[in-house]
Amino acid sequence: MAGIAGAACSSNVLFGSREVGSDGASLTQYRGLRPVENMQLAPTGSKPSGSISTSPSKSRTIRAMVSQTVSAPKREKDPKKRVVITGMGLVSVFGCGIDTFYDKLLEGESGISLIDRFDASSFSVRFAGQIRDFSSKGYIDGKNDRRLDDCWRYCLVAGKRALEDANLGSEVLENMDSTRIGVLVGTGMGGLTAFSNGVESLVQKGYKKMSPFFIPYSITNMGSALLAIETGLMGPNYSISTACATANYCFYSAANHIRRGEADIMVAGGTEASVIPAGVGGFIACRALSQRNEDPKKASRPWDKDRDGFVMGEGSGVLIMESLEHAMKRGANIIAEYLGGAVTCDAHHMTDPRSDGLGVSTCIAKSLEDAGVSPEEVNYVNAHATSTLAGDLAEVNAIKKVFKNTSEIKMNGTKSMIGHGLGAAGALEAIATIKAINTGWLHPTINQDVCTIILISLTRVMLHISLLQYFLMLYYSTLQNIELDVTIDTVPNVKKQHEVNVGISNSFGFGGHNSVVVFAPFTA
Repeated sequence: MAGIAGAACSSNVLFGSREVGSDGASLTQYRGLRPVENMQLAPTGSKPSGSISTSPSKSRTIRAMVSQTVSAPKREKDPKKRVVITGMGLVSVFGCGIDTFYDKLLEGESGISLIDRFDASSFSVRFAGQIRDFSSKGYIDGKNDRRLDDCWRYCLVAGKRALEDANLGSEVLENMDSTRIGVLVGTGMGGLTAFSNGVESLVQKGYKKMSPFFIPYSITNMGSALLAIETGLMGPNYSISTACATANYCFYSAANHIRRGEADIMVAGGTEASVIPAGVGGFIACRALSQRNEDPKKASRPWDKDRDGFVMGEGSGVLIMESLEHAMKRGANIIAEYLGGAVTCDAHHMTDPRSDGLGVSTCIAKSLEDAGVSPEEVNYVNAHATSTLAGDLAEVNAIKKVFKNTSEIKMNGTKSMIGHGLGAAGALEAIATIKAINTGWLHPTINQDVCTIILISLTRVMLHISLLQYFLMLYYSTLQNIELDVTIDTVPNVKKQHEVNVGISNSFGFGGHNSVVVFAPFTA
């Protein structure tokens, strides 16, 4: 996340004279992705000048009670309300295979590279987790494939592959009650290519030259709609857009549809395709991105002291969420269990996380309560870990608030290898979490650099001591270049074997949106 500070006006949003704009003015009051120089806290009731405000003019104190569970609460026992995962599908920088995706993560392979989808030579950031050689063959017909925005192409392929993985092909679906199967696939940005191309046509050629698909392929609900149209699923259908927290919001809402008895199956996840000029340029303008153009594979480095922003990614991830009762009746292969989740809001700033982590810690605590899990049962965290200056530490502080003893917890950052998939991030990371549960192996957080410091004493020269004494005073000290506040095992650089008891997956988005989902191995 980033930080932008601001002045109040009647609409509560005003760009001051030093804010980013088309005139090229720079953001000087910046609290999140870039450190603030000479920033002082304003007195209560006052606001700093030359900044953006998204809060009421009168300051207020925000209080939240984070319940601390002492003993393990009871988990859901009703098979109608227990939610299990019976299928997974994805499109990623490592391809469309679930096993290939996780194998690459376990190997610590980076999918970050220089952008070649468009000419990025004039951009200050020229790399991303760009998907290459994507094929929708067998999933989308040629005519529609040529028209569709990549955001929806990724969604359709990931969604159909998830249904296949759950043994819910077209022949099976034809014999099921389609009104009991819903779709909830969200996106943070929507059909950004369709939107960008449409605006370009309007400006350069006039409205008569705009594509009739401009609106349909731009709006954020179209992923869920198209997937339902293609598969005939008539249950609850909509999308959620909460920036980078989108996919987890979708999982949480989808599970609640099942728990309330409104659906037997929900096809849920996130999709994104923003590695285009408008997307990359927009995040550059926010000063959100790493600028390690000379070494892109090293750019995404969660918790590292030298991190300088996130790396853009893209793709789609979809889970088949199903009531245990329905899954057992049809003899489905159960991959894992969704125990619960939660969503909260920081109520603080458009892009800057709360430094005290209150919104996040509250969200984690509520997710455990919803899951019927005590903090002591959790031993794995798939962290949001975007590689931003403020966001990484705010998340760690929140985790340490909830989990008083973190000695048994392992925490890793998937984005260190695939970049930040925005609305799809939580979905891809949920799949990584479930694969960790299934395989007993945690993928590493790469780019956790180790610094070797050679300290040579000059005492021999100064005091004329013996050569032996000199060599005894020359020593090597190996230090990990990680923030001192990060005392949790981040699985640095090399995979680790670890039996996951309960795992949580965190996702947070611009606007202060927080979301946490809880997964565990399935036990009857």
